[in-house]
Amino acid sequence: MTAPRRAVVTGIGVLAPNGVGTDDFWKATRAGVCVLGPVTREGCTHLPLRIAGEVHGFDVEAAVEGRYLVQTDRFTHYAMAAADLALEDAGLGPGPDAPFTVGVVTAAGSGGGEFGQRELQNLWGQGPHFVGPYQSIAWFYAASTGQISIRGGFKGPCAVVASDEAGGLDALAHAARTVRRGTDTVVVGAAEAPLAPYSMVCQLGYRELSLSADPERAYLPFAAEACGFAPAEGGAMFVVEDETSARRRGTRIRAVLAGHGATFTGASRWADSRYGLAHAIRGALAEAHCAPDEIDVVFADALGVPEADRAEALALADALGEHAAHVPVTAPKAGTGRAYCGAPMLDTAAAVLAMEQGLVPPTPNVTDICHDLDLVTGFARSADLRTALVLSRGLMGSNAALVLRRGPDATSPDKE
Repeated sequence: MTAPRRAVVTGIGVLAPNGVGTDDFWKATRAGVCVLGPVTREGCTHLPLRIAGEVHGFDVEAAVEGRYLVQTDRFTHYAMAAADLALEDAGLGPGPDAPFTVGVVTAAGSGGGEFGQRELQNLWGQGPHFVGPYQSIAWFYAASTGQISIRGGFKGPCAVVASDEAGGLDALAHAARTVRRGTDTVVVGAAEAPLAPYSMVCQLGYRELSLSADPERAYLPFAAEACGFAPAEGGAMFVVEDETSARRRGTRIRAVLAGHGATFTGASRWADSRYGLAHAIRGALAEAHCAPDEIDVVFADALGVPEADRAEALALADALGEHAAHVPVTAPKAGTGRAYCGAPMLDTAAAVLAMEQGLVPPTPNVTDICHDLDLVTGFARSADLRTALVLSRGLMGSNAALVLRRGPDATSPDKE
């Protein structure tokens, strides 16, 4: 009998407010650096949203060819650049020998709002002849999937997941299923660019959004002073492969996508998210054949809203039992902001790196923890990390959980 195909992570590409590339991202993440700051995007500085996580130091013209730049929004630029980094990390490149064996899956929460706003302004200000032909595709949720697949010559199964912020983890699960069904390689992830005038005005309708003007107080998950979340741009892409195919190529296996669970409990119904998230965690544990006490670290959703934070802490207690009070919990996104679908992708990247390095990164800025959690704050904590749990909830009601196992080829933990 043929053994089931196992989905493994062989490449990671990160484009985040605290670093471009995994090295810079991990250095800042493990140090607990907070990079939240005043919003500086053109047309946004007068809006009530004051603090966000912006990507700096990204040379888009060096990363993306001109013919793609004119067709695409900033969120696709980020995704394409992160995909290049992930492919390089995995030892793969564009123009594969067997293009139908490589697929692409991305998640998107807002699409290309900046591109769309510009073209609509041209329409109403100058007329239809001033609207470019790419308006029809650049704003679309599937734009990143399409452009990554076209640019790379990837002709395998492609998809876009639009299931709220938790769609980031759902995209990884979709990639794992695609691999198990016979596709050798899937480029998967999410990147967002919500810091544009139209997009920001839409976000102002979220009561969970923090309007604080203090970067160190704007996003304090699990703290008594929690006042909402600070948004962010950026995200991460991964190369997910069939383990046998990856070993045949001789590439490093960085992590195993072991289990996933997803539920839906309704928009802003944070008390109900306790039960939905707990059910998702149990589903992920069951698929991974993982006992609750095997979880070595939790990367929390960490919304920064008291009711939502309480529900998440209770969900962990419901799903993990007594172990929930002792397992290290962290929320590095408190220092970078929540990049919507890109947020759980960055948490997943951090989880893989944490398992490789034997370090739980801290939750920046938080000191007064008001929940029964072992929240890691201040400094990174050394630990033998074999299994990680990543959680995500969306503002519209989706809940997701992902269990990751440390890769068999992971480097020895560096605890310096």
